[in-house]
Amino acid sequence: MASTEGKVCQSLGCGQPAKLQCPTCIKLKIEGSFFCSQDCFKKNWGSHKAVHKAKIESEPHNPFPNYKFTGPLRPVYPLSPKREVPGEIAKPDYAVTGIPVSEQNVRASSTIKCLNEKEIEGMRKVCKIAREVLDIGAAAIRPGITTDEIDRIVHEATIERGAYPSPLNYYNFPKSVCTSVNEVICHGIPDKRPLQDGDIVNIDVTCYLGGFHGDLNESYLVGNVDEKGQKLVKVARECLQKAIDAVKPGMKYRDFGKIIETHATANGLSVVRTFCGHGINQLFHCAPNVPHYANNKAIGVCKPGHVFTIEPMINEGTWKDVLWDDQWTATTADGKRSAQFEHTLLVTEDGVEILT
Repeated sequence: MASTEGKVCQSLGCGQPAKLQCPTCIKLKIEGSFFCSQDCFKKNWGSHKAVHKAKIESEPHNPFPNYKFTGPLRPVYPLSPKREVPGEIAKPDYAVTGIPVSEQNVRASSTIKCLNEKEIEGMRKVCKIAREVLDIGAAAIRPGITTDEIDRIVHEATIERGAYPSPLNYYNFPKSVCTSVNEVICHGIPDKRPLQDGDIVNIDVTCYLGGFHGDLNESYLVGNVDEKGQKLVKVARECLQKAIDAVKPGMKYRDFGKIIETHATANGLSVVRTFCGHGINQLFHCAPNVPHYANNKAIGVCKPGHVFTIEPMINEGTWKDVLWDDQWTATTADGKRSAQFEHTLLVTEDGVEILT
């Protein structure tokens, strides 16, 4: 406890010699907080407790202490401030409001847009940039780096290329990239938890440039990952590739799920059902929906000019998911690990072009 000698009461307008110090401030190592009496301390409690809250929130902490997590992973807050995007960079309609109005306007439609040659070139350009950005973010992966630092790297690489990071403020998502670690299936929010040796981390990048979005993700091994984890990542990659190999005009969107689930279950793994691949062009998400599990009811048939993603999420245990209290982070219901891979794809006259 600091000496009160020469200190004065911090109560507004008091100025009396201090005789005591706030015990909570001592515990939290907050300097100052001297008072002349218990009465003065109590009178100031309403405003003074905000000092404790600010200190606690500035230290690394789990923001959801009462949430029943399914696995060992915990979020580490506070999040860093929202990253800025230069004014000259063209932005999607949700960049300020958080609401993708143009996307919502066609949400009920199952019509799949066929892109013309000019639009396809726009998609090729943004997808090339998204690929570069993901590779830059992935190159930084190592034990000890935080996912927030990866977010900074991805954000800066995106704006350096004159693009906007599509996740930023999409339905108020607070970061420029999704980073999903271990039991997180998708939509993990970058925070201050350092990656650990043996982790699996997925980096999901989407860039917006020239009026188009380009989307891809990959899962990476951090340091020394056990054999089961290596197999999980390998099979997830294979599931995506087997589905891509089947893309051609006339292929039903509902049939990709059977290809993916057949390979996953043959390897003792499961396929997430809540989240699916999607159409992508001037809109971040649109028709078609592309489920990754068998016997789904997806509408539509591949035609030249269609652009969409396939992005299977493969789990070690159950396919079921739960949502953290941040309303974004989806994790496995049993706390076991998940891995994912994604590409943006163009249906051509005789097959497929992988744009990312």
